[in-house]
Amino acid sequence: MKKIKTVIVLLSVVLFAACSKDDDLSGLQDIPGLGGDTWQKTALDKWLYDTLVVPYNIEAKYKWDQFEFDLNKTLVPPKESMVKPALEAIKKVWIDTYVTEAGALFFKRHSPKFLILCGSASWNVDNGTITLGTAEGGRKVVIYSINSFRIKGMPDYKPSDSAVLKQIFHVIEHEFGHILHQTILYPPTFKSISAGHYTANWNNISDEEAHANGYISAYAMSGFDDDFVEMISLMMIEGRDGFNRIVESIPAGTSTTGVTQAQAQAALREKEATVVAYFKAAWNIDFYSLQAKKRKAVEALIY
Repeated sequence: MKKIKTVIVLLSVVLFAACSKDDDLSGLQDIPGLGGDTWQKTALDKWLYDTLVVPYNIEAKYKWDQFEFDLNKTLVPPKESMVKPALEAIKKVWIDTYVTEAGALFFKRHSPKFLILCGSASWNVDNGTITLGTAEGGRKVVIYSINSFRIKGMPDYKPSDSAVLKQIFHVIEHEFGHILHQTILYPPTFKSISAGHYTANWNNISDEEAHANGYISAYAMSGFDDDFVEMISLMMIEGRDGFNRIVESIPAGTSTTGVTQAQAQAALREKEATVVAYFKAAWNIDFYSLQAKKRKAVEALIY
């Protein structure tokens, strides 16, 4: 007990000796995120307030705060010049289409209330994958790769940039899909459509191989929930014609797991029908109508 007291006293002496009231601390930099941070509101802050906070109670956080991310990742802050273009496009594809099809009340009830922006992707060195978005409890969505955002009309836009753009839209629709199914669960019969082929090694499978096994993407093979929301998000972003092309592109023969072309195509069609029925039964939303609106919004930004 005496030893413990001695340590405390010695530590107190060290602390007092290290920092006295006469020391000049003016050269020290502030550490953001510890509270009391202030900055002059800009035109961007006003636009975010008027566009997202007032109508939908959504806060978009672009000021860098490392504590919003994995501390063991090397990430890049978003460029302020990219924040408004990215969120304008996300609003057109994600928010406006849902509001038009399902109503503002539906969207405000179920939308996440925090969008956290990161400039770069988040690399997972353990398995070589890239995290492009995450969601926490239906309240917060983290969107990566903002600095790679390019849309039609930007001086440096190239058609190849559309892949990154669609990935960002894909991520936000994917995460919102999780919020929806966690609120009202999809039919349990969905889990039996591709039972037996889900795998933790999905990152070693190409999208083409996944299609041949009856999945819309490789990531859809990671589990039931992600299979369901990958169907939602990719059907929305690729549109009905795009989804049909995926189904029709499955080659003849059998996959490496023994799934035939007919079986893979039937699985994707059954999953499509389940998603469409779920949106109608759970949310009274015409999925095909919503899908058409989203694809039109995507095409307006990339073509």
